[in-house]
Amino acid sequence: MKAPGSTTAVAGATGTSPSEGGERKSINPELWYGCAGPLVSLPPVGSLVVYFPQGHSEQVAATMQKDVDVQIPNYPNLPWKMICLLHNVTLHADPETDEVYAQMTLQPVNTNDKEAFLASDLSPKTNRLQTDFFCKTLTASDTSTHGGFSVPRRAAEKIFPPLDFSMQPPAQELQARDLHDNVWTFRHIYRGQPKRHLLTTGWSLFVSGKRLLAGDSVLFIRDEKQQLLLGIRRANRQPTNISSSVLSSDSMQIGILAAAAHAYANHSPFTVFYNPRASPSEFVIPLAKYNKAIYSHQITLGMRFRMMFETEESGT
Repeated sequence: MKAPGSTTAVAGATGTSPSEGGERKSINPELWYGCAGPLVSLPPVGSLVVYFPQGHSEQVAATMQKDVDVQIPNYPNLPWKMICLLHNVTLHADPETDEVYAQMTLQPVNTNDKEAFLASDLSPKTNRLQTDFFCKTLTASDTSTHGGFSVPRRAAEKIFPPLDFSMQPPAQELQARDLHDNVWTFRHIYRGQPKRHLLTTGWSLFVSGKRLLAGDSVLFIRDEKQQLLLGIRRANRQPTNISSSVLSSDSMQIGILAAAAHAYANHSPFTVFYNPRASPSEFVIPLAKYNKAIYSHQITLGMRFRMMFETEESGT
C-alpha cells in the first residue's frame, strides 16, 4: 500500500502522516466531507456500529471493477452482520487523484456485553459544521486551457471576498487551499457581456494539475476562519487503473472476508477502508441507525418513500 499523501484523524483519534518535506499534514474535515459528498456521514469514534462483510466486498469489487462472486471462499462462521466498537477513524486523500477515503478500526463485541452497549450510548456525537460553499459541474468551456472558470453570481457573492466595483474592471486575487494544503492562486474578475464572475489566471494550471475533465465537479468552501478551501469530485467513469493507496492488500475481496472472520472468532480489532465515491452503499453504519431502520418502520408492498440524491446544490 502506497503511503497516503495527506491524512487526518478525527473524533479523538491520533496520528497524521508526514509529507515529502518531513512536515506533518492534516486534512481539513470540512473539505474531506465536501469532496466525499453530501450523503456521506461517518459514525463517531467510541460508538457501536454494524459492519456488513458482504457490503464491504461489493464496494471493493466496484472499486476494482471485478465480479464480486468470482472465486470467493466460503466462511461458514462469518455472520452476515457484525456488531463492532469503532475505535478509530482516519481521513485520507490520495496524493495523485485527490480521491478521499477513510480508514476505520473496528472490534467485534459480545452482544451480551451490556457495558459495551452502555459505553456506546455515552460516546460523543459528531455534529457536522454548517459551512458556506458552492459546487459546480465543469463544462467543456471550464476545462478549456484557453478559457476560465465561470462562477455563478450568487456563489461568487456568497463565498468570495467582495470585489471593489470602483475598479474597471473589478478584479482581485484569490488563494485557496486543497486537500493536501497546497495553495492555488486565481485572478477573480467581473467582466464580459453580459457581465459575469470569472476565474482566469491560474485556473488552467489548476485544471491541468488536477487532470480535470468536463463532468467533474469543483467545490469552494469558506471555513470558519474565512479561508477558502478548494476540492474536487470526479465524475464516475470506467477507471483505467486503480490507485494502490485507496485499498490495502487486506481490503481486497478475499482478504477482507478472511480478516473479518478472524476478527469475529477472536474478538480482535481489524481495519477497513471506506471509499465513499466508489459506491453509494455503506457497509459500516451506526447501530442506532440500523435498529431504527429495522424495528421502527413497517415496510409494506406499494409503500412510497423518499430518497436523497447528490446534486450541485446539496449541502456538505
